[in-house]
Amino acid sequence: MNNFRATLSLLTVYIFSLTINAQFQPKNINSGELRKANQWVENTYSSLSQKEKLGQLFIIALYTNKGEDYIQNVRDIVENEQIGGLILMQDDAAREITLVNEFQQKSKVPLMIGMDAEWGVFQRIAAAHKFPWAMTLGAIQDKNLIKQMAAKIAEDCQRMGINWNFAPVVDVNTNPNNPIIGNRSFGSDVSNVLKSAGAYSAGLQENNVLAAIKHFPGHGDTNTDSHHDLPVVSHNLNRLQNVELAPFKSLMDKGIGGVMVAHLYVPALEKKEGVPASVSKDIITGLLKEKYSYKGLIITDALNMGAVAKRYKPGELDALAFKAGNDIMLFSEGVEEGKKLIQQAIDKGEISQERVEESVKKILLTKYFLGLNKYEPRNPENINYDLNNESHRTLVQNLYANALTLIKNTKNLLPLSCSETYYYVPLEEAPYDTFLDNLQRETTVILKKASEISTIPANSKVIVGFHKDNSTAYKPYNISAESKNILAKLSANNDVILSVFGSPYALKDVDISKVSSVLVAYENNEGSMRAAADAFVGKTAISGRLPVLVNDKLKAGSGIDLRSTPKSSAKVHAAKK
Repeated sequence: MNNFRATLSLLTVYIFSLTINAQFQPKNINSGELRKANQWVENTYSSLSQKEKLGQLFIIALYTNKGEDYIQNVRDIVENEQIGGLILMQDDAAREITLVNEFQQKSKVPLMIGMDAEWGVFQRIAAAHKFPWAMTLGAIQDKNLIKQMAAKIAEDCQRMGINWNFAPVVDVNTNPNNPIIGNRSFGSDVSNVLKSAGAYSAGLQENNVLAAIKHFPGHGDTNTDSHHDLPVVSHNLNRLQNVELAPFKSLMDKGIGGVMVAHLYVPALEKKEGVPASVSKDIITGLLKEKYSYKGLIITDALNMGAVAKRYKPGELDALAFKAGNDIMLFSEGVEEGKKLIQQAIDKGEISQERVEESVKKILLTKYFLGLNKYEPRNPENINYDLNNESHRTLVQNLYANALTLIKNTKNLLPLSCSETYYYVPLEEAPYDTFLDNLQRETTVILKKASEISTIPANSKVIVGFHKDNSTAYKPYNISAESKNILAKLSANNDVILSVFGSPYALKDVDISKVSSVLVAYENNEGSMRAAADAFVGKTAISGRLPVLVNDKLKAGSGIDLRSTPKSSAKVHAAKK
């Protein structure tokens, strides 16, 4: 009888492993490797005490800028609670690598190491190279470029010992006033979001870094930042299925290894008033696991966020999240209490031991497929160079060039002529020197500050730049009334070329009816400004399309192709005034 039970147990695990493989597994894996994976999972699971099994369900944060007492506390949790993983936060890459190497040695089961690296590890490591926001990427028509970018991000992650990138965002940003998604979304068109996110996910997972599509069931149409309070998504089921849920459902069917569940209240999906999706059994178990048959890892959004942290105590929140169907509680601030409450729920029959086994074995199998069964320490030497060098700059420059979107060119003012004189008026609050300097290498451009526009002769050709602050993805995109007035004055008597170094939503309430040419460059940094300058003088083609619905006249998919016009690179004349 014991042999029969052992055989049945092994068969059950093997079948379960095959089911999980449909979500994430390395390329070209064979049946022999699957058997090895299954055996490692079974042996590892059997070696764990109940407390150690429960520990696998938790990921806590590791900062290197909070002092040694904080780091010692993390060290104690890793050793005493035998947690499943860490999420790396700010800010020193070499220090993080050193600590991860130490913690991996102290952990009975290799740790899953995650990071929010939507625009690369720069999102947490300031010394790394920044990749474009998702909205910028959404403008790119050759989605293979996004895949190339994600592969490079995966390379950087691997260099640091990170094996789970909590990306991409697949929220469909239909709300221009969304305070937290915005630039993090590929756009407002479901098809474009799906194609872009699919390319990004493939670039990660084909290079053995797990993806996590987020924020299920869809954070795109919210007015509230869930870091601070609980957003409500009040659409009916039909709308949710066609917009918010659509990219999640499609990508789940294509082997995405992780889904991150948001702290949102969605009345059409959750019967109890005010219950966040992240602790909703109807949404996680009923919809995600049962209706959608998702077999990959399900992880909460960070449990320290105000949307849930204001409503539940640490530990209590973790237990509720696990009961709802999550496999992993991210950014837990109550591991010990959470484990205790989960065990109490098991003892009361509210959670089955089989449910624990399902989640833990799913976690272990994923760890095996990510190569964590044979973890190799990373070398912290030269890490900052490895995360920020010419290979990054070349790739990123190409991405910005391909994102540029020309939405108006009525008098064919672009590309510029090397034989004419142009005036340049920079507006808004951010630097503009890179754009101006690169233009002046190719043609005559005279700088005029906003206070000097009255000195520009009538019927001139004037370039106006909206240079928005690009320091974070969450900066406001709105154009000031002063800048709009200056644009209107210049457009009344001159041929104006407007370049928007910021979100396309900046044009939402800007009158461009009398502006001759309008280009959206999406961001205000050296890469985007250099790309725009090259396109202005015809060095590179323009092929991007608006990823979002801006207003009734500027719809998602809008854009004009403009061929490059190779010319001599010799500078005809340049002047500054």
